[in-house]
Amino acid sequence: MSEIRIASYVPGAIGRVAELHASYYSKAWDFGLYFEAKVASELSGFLRRFDPARDGFWTALQNGRVEGSIAIDAANAGTGGAHLRWFILSDALRGQGVGNRLMHSAVGWCRERGYGRVFLWTFAGLDSARHLYEKFGFRLDEQVEGEQWGKRVLEQRYVLDLE
Repeated sequence: MSEIRIASYVPGAIGRVAELHASYYSKAWDFGLYFEAKVASELSGFLRRFDPARDGFWTALQNGRVEGSIAIDAANAGTGGAHLRWFILSDALRGQGVGNRLMHSAVGWCRERGYGRVFLWTFAGLDSARHLYEKFGFRLDEQVEGEQWGKRVLEQRYVLDLE
């Protein structure tokens, strides 16, 4: 197996991250076009306004191909906290510690910048991801039924207080 490198933005990352989300969530949760378009449009909007002093974006590369990602959107970090988003791994990288490496990069980066809180939105049933969030100290803060991803799920907000 080839080395897996953690990097920042690379050309094609928006499309590949959207593809990874669409492929996984279509198979596992029957999410469709709405979800894929939401991921692609919100990620591209984030990267268009990306401020490297404030925001973070990491990719996991294998043989030069994006096989995972994670981002910190800190546009509202002063009021609501830094928002952890677009955390995904390809099937090929799951279970190899790459998710741990990406989380370490993102959470460590938030600590270095003095962000007091990091939060993320997910939904019930993503047990492997939940386990990783809890390993890093995130705690379940809120649950509500909703459709922000195009399907009715039990949405969950996890919070990590860094102060």
